[in-house]
Amino acid sequence: MKKRCAQTSLRWILIIALFFMEQGLLNAQQSGAPSSSSGTSASPPASDSSSASAVRTLGDQYRIGPRDVLTIRVNAGRPVPELSFEAVEVDECGRIPLPSVQYEERNDIQAAGRTRTELAEELRTFFLKYKRNPQVIVIVKEYNSQPVAINGAVVKPGLFQMRRPVQLMELVQFYAGGATEKSGGRIQIARLNNFLMCKGTEATPPPSIEFLAFNLKDTLGGIEASNPYLQPGDVITLPEAKEAYVIGNVVRPGPISLKDDSMTISKAIAMAGGFLEDSKRDRIKIIRQDQGSGARKEILVDYDAINKQKTPDVGLLPNDIIEVQVSSGKRFLRTLAGAVVPSIAQMPVRVIP
Repeated sequence: MKKRCAQTSLRWILIIALFFMEQGLLNAQQSGAPSSSSGTSASPPASDSSSASAVRTLGDQYRIGPRDVLTIRVNAGRPVPELSFEAVEVDECGRIPLPSVQYEERNDIQAAGRTRTELAEELRTFFLKYKRNPQVIVIVKEYNSQPVAINGAVVKPGLFQMRRPVQLMELVQFYAGGATEKSGGRIQIARLNNFLMCKGTEATPPPSIEFLAFNLKDTLGGIEASNPYLQPGDVITLPEAKEAYVIGNVVRPGPISLKDDSMTISKAIAMAGGFLEDSKRDRIKIIRQDQGSGARKEILVDYDAINKQKTPDVGLLPNDIIEVQVSSGKRFLRTLAGAVVPSIAQMPVRVIP
């Protein structure tokens, strides 16, 4: 029951973080062992012995945290079951109980924040008072303390349990399957400060959310400033790109992804395959909705003037509709010629004397 409550609490914390991100708070800031049932284990693929060795080294750096379940085995020439635990859960303050030892005043020990090796050495030092040359082995039986969530424009969104230090690029590229075509080119982190702090004490500061944002290209390129190590409770989002729409007399009408701020009307028309015949190139219409009032306005653009660099190219905003109209006069003459010429060709030939 205690474990179930802890997992339920963890999910609620992540849900709250996702809720805040969906409300747009982040956008304002821009301007081993099998995993537990609460997530997916983040163990890297190893293709050869050298990479497997690197994985083991990284695994030894894992810092134990609240809600992890440990196995502790003590041997002093023979197994010492009275000092061992098959499964002991780290409490929310990061401590585990000590075995009941006569005359011992201490009844628990700090486990969170230590590696398995460090905790084993701490326990070995403690048990020296009762056993000669004790050997202690600490195994993380269940990884429950370091979850991160990733959602948005990725191939495999989900909840992951970290078992070692993991950087942002590694999570996105290897475990979430990379960004999808809908990605807007940004990556955002909602970071829950005090995620592993002991609750219910006066010294504990209230939880807070910090928002971080990076250029996705820089993150995937491994640039240090855009590729931080993840922290427990991080919620990573790859927002989908906003879209504008090209309709009318173009080769491929449809949505155009606005992955950066440099999308212009000339680029959008090029991405739509260019003009069809008889297009009104000098009177292209942009239908734009005001974000505040919701009122719609029309902007007329002369494409030929842009092409001749007589007027600047027009930048597009999300949800703009670019309408390429048909020149009615040219279309009428073309239609007339198409209808009349074949009819004349079918008439009988007569001679004028």
